[in-house]
Amino acid sequence: MVDRLGMVTQNARRPQKALTAMMVKNASTPGKYFDGNGLYLRVEPNGTKFWVQRIVILGKRRELGLGSVTLVSLAEAREKALANRKMAREGGDPLAARREQQAVMTFEQASRHVHELHAPTWRNAKHRRDFISSLERYAFPFIGKLPASKVAAADVLRVLTPIWTEKPETARRVRQRIGTVLKWAVAQGWRQDNPADSITQALPKVGKSQVHRKSLPYTDIADCVAAIRQSRAMTSTKLALEFLVLTAARSGEVRDAVWDEIDLDNRLWVIPAARMKAKRAHRVPLSAPALTILNDARAFGDGSKVVFPGTRYGVPLSDMTLSKLVKELGFDADVHGFRTSFRTWVQEQTDYPREVAEAALAHAVGDAVEQAYARSDMLDRRRQMMDAWAEYLSHGRRDG
Repeated sequence: MVDRLGMVTQNARRPQKALTAMMVKNASTPGKYFDGNGLYLRVEPNGTKFWVQRIVILGKRRELGLGSVTLVSLAEAREKALANRKMAREGGDPLAARREQQAVMTFEQASRHVHELHAPTWRNAKHRRDFISSLERYAFPFIGKLPASKVAAADVLRVLTPIWTEKPETARRVRQRIGTVLKWAVAQGWRQDNPADSITQALPKVGKSQVHRKSLPYTDIADCVAAIRQSRAMTSTKLALEFLVLTAARSGEVRDAVWDEIDLDNRLWVIPAARMKAKRAHRVPLSAPALTILNDARAFGDGSKVVFPGTRYGVPLSDMTLSKLVKELGFDADVHGFRTSFRTWVQEQTDYPREVAEAALAHAVGDAVEQAYARSDMLDRRRQMMDAWAEYLSHGRRDG
């Protein structure tokens, strides 16, 4: 007999009805769930689900693996099963045909195919672009021409070794993406293992001191701000994150800001010493876009003293709220990293002295004696610099 999900329970050879996408999703009991044309869904005790087709090839009964449910949909599995059955009826050998296809698919070809498969699930164009561009730059020169079935641990090691300690975050992403491609190759039956999973054991440990806060190139910040604005996040969250970028302030400084600290007439945000990391009051010059954000925050706020409230009245946004939005938008950066992006922009794109940039970040410069003599916070110079930063962001989008 066959149960309502099409699972074989006794001697039945055919299901009472074909599978549906919902049945495939809900199937959890280990066993075989039949569909048609010899196609069935196999559920393993560990929850893994994959497609198998029973078929007669050149007079012999065979079973063909058609891939994992996570990579091959019900509709795609049916198409494969039907094509295999037609080929077998005409005297062809689907297994031989697949082996021929597998023999010519290189790691690069497999990567581009996986990239196309995953593209609809990524949140934005940048994430899609980064997946393939990182492999093009770091992996393809070493293993691009190798058959996906032949990529060994030593090959993955050759890719990662040059960047493992120099660019640890980039190396981590490249390893992860190589692993995604090889995982797909395993699901296709091309190979039995995924060397990217355990390769880190053969690489030196990267200490915390070598891993810096993840930041975006300053050339990407304008696009990030545009994505923030277009997101479906809570208005207060979007305004707070853009304000953070424009002011180069720390997350806690922005999230805990109150209206008493804002001087709209003098275009200043004065953060009291108690809230500053260095325990010194910090004056932040406000550019025109930053003032616009504050006006919007007042209009959309909850009427409390908090500039950027969370979901509860008078309570600031949580520590993870801003970080979560950045990750959801597909940008591989920490919120603190926006300060790094700003600092790099000042260094590479402007003539402002180091002291002015460090003052904008509320960093102490020099020893105690130098700091004692440096009474000025260079507010006027910093105001010019922050206006220039805002201007750069308003015209720095790559799409024009």
